[in-house]
Amino acid sequence: MATASPPPRPSRPFDVVMWGATGFTGKIVAERMLLTYGAGRSLRWALGGRSREKLEKVRADLRAVDPAAGELPILLGDSRDRASLDALAASARVVASTVGPFAVHGRELVAACVDAATDYCDLTGEAHFVRDMIDAHHARAQATGARIVHACGYDSIPSDLGTLMVQGHMREKHGARCAEVKCFASLKGGFSGGTVASMLNMVEEASRDRGVRRVLANPYSLDPDRTERGPDARDQLGVRWDADAGRWTGPFVMAPFNARVVRRTNALLDYAYGRDFRYSEAMGFGAGPGGLLTAAAVTGAIAGAFAVATVAPLRRLLEKTLLPAPGEGPSKEERDAGFFASRFVGTARPEGGAAPVRVLGTVKGASDPGYGETAKMLSESAVCLALDGDAISRRGGVLTPAACMGMRLVERLRAAGMTFETSEAS
Repeated sequence: MATASPPPRPSRPFDVVMWGATGFTGKIVAERMLLTYGAGRSLRWALGGRSREKLEKVRADLRAVDPAAGELPILLGDSRDRASLDALAASARVVASTVGPFAVHGRELVAACVDAATDYCDLTGEAHFVRDMIDAHHARAQATGARIVHACGYDSIPSDLGTLMVQGHMREKHGARCAEVKCFASLKGGFSGGTVASMLNMVEEASRDRGVRRVLANPYSLDPDRTERGPDARDQLGVRWDADAGRWTGPFVMAPFNARVVRRTNALLDYAYGRDFRYSEAMGFGAGPGGLLTAAAVTGAIAGAFAVATVAPLRRLLEKTLLPAPGEGPSKEERDAGFFASRFVGTARPEGGAAPVRVLGTVKGASDPGYGETAKMLSESAVCLALDGDAISRRGGVLTPAACMGMRLVERLRAAGMTFETSEAS
């Protein structure tokens, strides 16, 4: 998809502004930035948020990690004050945001970044918000050169970059493309109040807005042309035996968003995976009776949770009594005990009746996927946008991690301790 070269970018005081540094996830990302890049030595970065008092508290806490953190600049803004967001965006090459629900707090910041030709990345898993940003800003971002890259956390980097990696292996080793990629997820991790708030807000918006429901139901709703259809249908809802995985599978709660991001990548890459490309995600369990029982139990729990969340009085009760409040989340010990593994099976079907060719891929992280590993993914995405120049795409628009940063981001995440591997299927 050829576009005109973006205009030259003006110099900025900061390479990266960490927006939302006072939130639960924002604090973890800021600490990870400090441990990896220091306080301004190799990367000019700043803490951003609404409350100076809270930001100064975060900075003081970071000083216990590295005394140089006391020199980190603080930038103030408010998601409801466009002028403050314009000033923030104009000060940075990249704004990295952890402030959700993004459909509530993120719209004006994206608009400010687009107008200022500032790159932007976030952690959203809200498909309706991303669709709105595409409709509102993709063409303008192409003109200004702003690269707006949503889904730079566990939603949806493992899925997006894992698929890109498997497709690259198939192309390099077999001269073909994968007509189908399946992803099987396993994980252990917790939820923060902010994550829960984002999920419940999306359920609430879908309950009262038919347009949101259409976006969530359409497998291709994030494609440039949402009316175009491909071979994929609805995401897995029940328990299935999958021969490619060799195990029982069940629905994966993040599949509806992740799969749409992968399909948008394919479209943005001029259908490099093919117009008939198929992609799916599921949770993988064991191969025997125990795997079947676990898959059934998890599937029932997911269905029950969504059923409760769709009833307004029950949703409010859930928020007040059982779920973490905004700013709360799993402890460091709980985060360190987490993990995730996304395993891919890519299949090419040669013409002429030859046997299908399969390649395997694995993306793994050794801590809580939503916090420890997401901190790596968001921070490295921001630094990749800020520093990697012509090693990544320079075109503007509302993009995806794979379409914008591709294998260069894979290299960064490998260096950060994540696993990205491919192999031939036996």
